[in-house]
Amino acid sequence: MAGSPDVQNLIELRPMTEPDLDAVVHNEFFAYAFPWIRSIFVECLNAGNECWVACIEKDIVGHAVLSIGGGESHLLNVCISRALQGNGYGRELVLHMLARARRGGADALFLEVRPSNVVASELYASLGFSEVGLRKDYYPSHLGHEDARVLVLDLESYFGE
Repeated sequence: MAGSPDVQNLIELRPMTEPDLDAVVHNEFFAYAFPWIRSIFVECLNAGNECWVACIEKDIVGHAVLSIGGGESHLLNVCISRALQGNGYGRELVLHMLARARRGGADALFLEVRPSNVVASELYASLGFSEVGLRKDYYPSHLGHEDARVLVLDLESYFGE
């Protein structure tokens, strides 16, 4: 399940390390109104989660965090620098995380997405994710809280196993 060859040739995906966190947090703060803070990324690294960065010419332009356990995985965070969104880098990063989840023994991948995040919702729909629930008032918003759509992808079916 590969992405665009052009994007694959431009982007390098590698495990996140603590020295990457300045760039990761910078991207996070400019991409989201309610970003993760540095300590959350540190906790994810220390917990042994799958933490990856996307680089173009050594510059970190995106990141993703995935937890795996009990035959399931949860995509906790995906971010591409706001200036580079819409170029297929997010798709490439999500595809990589799907493969990491499957390699880690997960049969399913879950995630939450804001209903207002239409671009991400369309990406997940194009990859075959299905909505399985709604978490009321899950995300902070400028008007209080926003629900989260809970999505799942059957990784066995996705990878044709």
